[in-house]
Amino acid sequence: MRSFGTQGRVYPEDNYVVPRTEETADFISRVKDGKYIVLFAPRQTGKTTFFRLALDVLSAEDPTYFPIQLDFQTMRNATPATFYQQLSYMIHRQIRRVFQQRGGVPSDALTQFLENTTLTDHFSMGMFFEHLESFLDSDSHKGVHAFKRVVLLIDEFDGIPQTVVSDFLYALRHIYLSGKPRCLHSLGIVGVKSIAQLDYDRSVSPFNIQDEFRLPNFTLEQVRELLEQYTEEVGQAFTPEVIEILHKQTAGQPFLVNRLAQILTEELDLPKTETMTPAHFAKAHQQLLEENNANLTHLTTNIRRDRRFETILMEILSYDEGVLFNPRDQLMSELATYGVITKGTDGMCEIVNPIYLYCIIQTFKPAVNGLERDYLPEDNITGFRAYLIPSGHVNMEALLDNFRDFIARAGYKILQMPETPQEYVGRHLLFTYLELFVRIVGGGMYIEVQTGRGKMDLLITHNQRKYIVETKIWRGAVHYQAGKKQLAAYLKLEGAVAGYYMVFDHRQNPEPRIETETVDDVTIRSYVIPVIQAQPSSV
Repeated sequence: MRSFGTQGRVYPEDNYVVPRTEETADFISRVKDGKYIVLFAPRQTGKTTFFRLALDVLSAEDPTYFPIQLDFQTMRNATPATFYQQLSYMIHRQIRRVFQQRGGVPSDALTQFLENTTLTDHFSMGMFFEHLESFLDSDSHKGVHAFKRVVLLIDEFDGIPQTVVSDFLYALRHIYLSGKPRCLHSLGIVGVKSIAQLDYDRSVSPFNIQDEFRLPNFTLEQVRELLEQYTEEVGQAFTPEVIEILHKQTAGQPFLVNRLAQILTEELDLPKTETMTPAHFAKAHQQLLEENNANLTHLTTNIRRDRRFETILMEILSYDEGVLFNPRDQLMSELATYGVITKGTDGMCEIVNPIYLYCIIQTFKPAVNGLERDYLPEDNITGFRAYLIPSGHVNMEALLDNFRDFIARAGYKILQMPETPQEYVGRHLLFTYLELFVRIVGGGMYIEVQTGRGKMDLLITHNQRKYIVETKIWRGAVHYQAGKKQLAAYLKLEGAVAGYYMVFDHRQNPEPRIETETVDDVTIRSYVIPVIQAQPSSV
């Protein structure tokens, strides 16, 4: 039985794989046109799997293409001599591998050429490919037809040593500009950092002939197709709502999609006759958020690299106007390279998916804020369970009323939270407060939408009910009223009849308020909560 793969490249014979039919056709069309293609995207987005499977499809369609697949992952610290020595070894090995896969044997002339040729620099590399073309384009190979077009794919290209990258790229550029037919018909360069970010010699890029290829995340339909492969093989189904939630929470990020599917199908230990429901997904989602898998560890490691990242991420979360995505801004460029932010359809910065947003908030909130003892009033003897009514459902109004009272009880002490941007402290406290509540009562909490315009919707699930809380920072009465309309539209989309609107007012003279009203046929309880309060005078 196959499984959902989360450890490097996936294989169709061992794993469930999204075919990516349209993307594959696009890639193959570019190869046939002789393009020199580059793809730079964050780790664990399926780059290696996609390109290798696409080359397999190309070879099956037209066996006259000769694919050579290289990987520079271990080359970073090699000297130039060692780099070209290893490059020669990898190319020779890949040539033999292609003949073995095709069931043939290289000609004696090609075998002798390979035995007598060693790469020493970019000059010898260029001459090697020129001669290789003539040896491959021959009818003297045993068991296979002549190969007409060489396709070179270099994975983990940003592992190339700094000392050779410029000359290496100039050599490839020279081959491209030599005209058609070329000894390298097409080239694919795959990595995390772009060529510009490799900082080869701080001059104009030597590779200005590149054709950029974008490999998007999985669509909802592709996620559905992936999960249906499992259902067809095992018989266990997913409700449509689970598929939609999974795609919404991951935004189709390949690792996260496969990891959640892996938890659901392998680690929850459910009977295979039991259909996957939103309640099951909530357990899988919580497990994902609590583990240190490679993808989320990369995320948190990367956003801690520079203290300025926290500032820009909090700005993206806080401002209704949005933060314009500027690809030439170093911080934004790095965050995009790490797969943390992206350019939205409106040109503004967005956090890539709700799971990443949740982890970003967890990363920057203090482990202990010093206010935990003030969460509940002194006369509360049952803890957070006091906010469950006899039916077992959540009394959200009382829970949020108490949060408002907690902010008042804490007073100026909220300004003393360690290493927390002052304007974001209210949201940090609400997030921590609700996160603790759902853990104690056995519920779940999602960040429900991608954000980049100052809003954050929290979806709390408990006992088969959903409770939606939208948070914002006060930006004036017009924005406040507009937020109610936005929440009402979202509630209707989710089929909910009530929601909660938490607005944090950081002005020197805030205007606290609580109001419950009907907006577009749904009930909204709104809170405007002052969070900036002066410390009492010590005089």
